[in-house]
Amino acid sequence: ASILFKLYCLTVMTLVAATYTVALRYTRTVSSQLYFSTTAVCIAEIIKLFISVGLLVKETGSVGSMLSSIREHVFGSPKELLKLSVPSLVYGIQNNMAFVALSNLDAAVYQVTYQLKIPCTALCTVLMLNRSLSKLQWFSVFMLCGGVALVQWKPAEASNIQVEQSPLLGFVAIAIAVLCSGFAGVYFEKVLKSSDTSLWVRNIQMYLSGIAVTLAGVYMTDGAQVIEKGFFYGYTPWVWFVISLASVGGLYTSVVVKYTDNIMKGFSAAAAIILSTIASVILFGLQITVSFATGALLVCVSIYMYGLPKQDTTKLRTDESSSTSKEKLLAV
Repeated sequence: ASILFKLYCLTVMTLVAATYTVALRYTRTVSSQLYFSTTAVCIAEIIKLFISVGLLVKETGSVGSMLSSIREHVFGSPKELLKLSVPSLVYGIQNNMAFVALSNLDAAVYQVTYQLKIPCTALCTVLMLNRSLSKLQWFSVFMLCGGVALVQWKPAEASNIQVEQSPLLGFVAIAIAVLCSGFAGVYFEKVLKSSDTSLWVRNIQMYLSGIAVTLAGVYMTDGAQVIEKGFFYGYTPWVWFVISLASVGGLYTSVVVKYTDNIMKGFSAAAAIILSTIASVILFGLQITVSFATGALLVCVSIYMYGLPKQDTTKLRTDESSSTSKEKLLAV
């Protein structure tokens, strides 16, 4: 991919991540008629399913081929459907926890703290995929945890928020979301690499299970109120905007990530933190503290360090051994 296309991917990923966080925070703090977050998560899964079906049509070339692929891989493979129900359940919990967290924490604090998904994903990668991390990556993981601890030690507060909040509940929700993100991401990667089944077929399998899981969550959590007030109670154009970002953003990111490297993804995450902080200062009157600024800086640096490419030690050893043998021959 060209440099311009990579920059385009970087820009879009950054704007989606920052805008989604700030817009979600806005919808959870300004409306007196608060919508049900469980219904928003469910609708996002439905939209993702339709988008995945459309992309599968494009990949297979026709509607008939798409239907044949779905019959074979989705309805004809109940075991695979059951296997993908695991990340569906975990992602459903994660998405709901994001709403809980942003109902109680500022967007900038959330954006920084949510980067704990990096060490969680790293740990799951080591345990589930038998991969190894370099010393620099382990160092960056500990640095990131230290940065998040600084942010949470004396968190920045927003002066323009009038609704009642619980920072402890928000942090617990982020912790659950981080654990879910790390496990589900690595589990889905493992499933993808276990066969050559199309990514969009896998997504359809996962979103079908996701719709069932999130719909059950709606009526288990808010069932009585949803029946009384309606499924779309409290919905505004801003709420639909957040749902659209949640639907399109995840799918878009999964597609463009293959055209970028870890360094660019690190820049994207760091830039999203900066944009979220600026937006929070302007929209919510966020008061930046020294500990928050220091912690956010540590997190940004650690994300960059984590994405640095590993050194090819095998090649170095080969070069060293060959040079040593040449020196011996010269000595003889």
